[in-house]
Amino acid sequence: MAHITTEIEDGLAVIAMDDGKANVLNFDMLEGLGEALDRAESEARAVILIGREGMLSGGFDLRVIQAGPDEAVRLVRSGAELLLRIFTSPVPIVAACPGHAVAAGALILLAADLRVGTTGPFKIGLNEVAIGMPLPVFAVELARQRLATRWHSRAVVHAELLDPSSAREAGFVDHLCEPDELEERARREAERLGRLSAMAFRRTRKSLRGASADMIRAGLDDDIVSVVQAMNPVES
Repeated sequence: MAHITTEIEDGLAVIAMDDGKANVLNFDMLEGLGEALDRAESEARAVILIGREGMLSGGFDLRVIQAGPDEAVRLVRSGAELLLRIFTSPVPIVAACPGHAVAAGALILLAADLRVGTTGPFKIGLNEVAIGMPLPVFAVELARQRLATRWHSRAVVHAELLDPSSAREAGFVDHLCEPDELEERARREAERLGRLSAMAFRRTRKSLRGASADMIRAGLDDDIVSVVQAMNPVES
């Protein structure tokens, strides 16, 4: 069962994901995150999205993906909408990554404004191709927006999972710190972003990200259906 807490104080919202396991993105988790963002956008100047000890998220719930093409399409569509919401949020979002961030977990990092990770034996990256899932266009576009160009093939096509240091070099995270410093570092970054002019932030980020978001949304349904069909070919 998804467990999400939201605390708002002095204009800063902290949204914590903790299902006691891998923080997989299932329907409950996605719905809870959406409700938390609803509140944060109306009450806060900036947001921290943080995972549990050792884990931001292990990605989409494979049990749902494997339940059948209809459920897979519905889940990935819901997840894509959440990622686009983070990507175009009217308030700055800092992702605090306490450890692993794999597949859609790594996409959360790519969608956020600023990303703080921790040192340790963790893996970050897009492993979809390695498990037989073509990356949808929305995921490729997020990677194109945020990753260093020379890492595109390794991270996107080759499905290479990276340690935190390499993840910072590639562009999955902006800063690294010790695990016990993560919340404080994320708070400092979120408070800094929260002091920016809200109007200037919204308009400038729309100029930076709006065209990509519009392109993704325009083809989103066909994109997801084609990916799911590729994973579940119809036998002739």
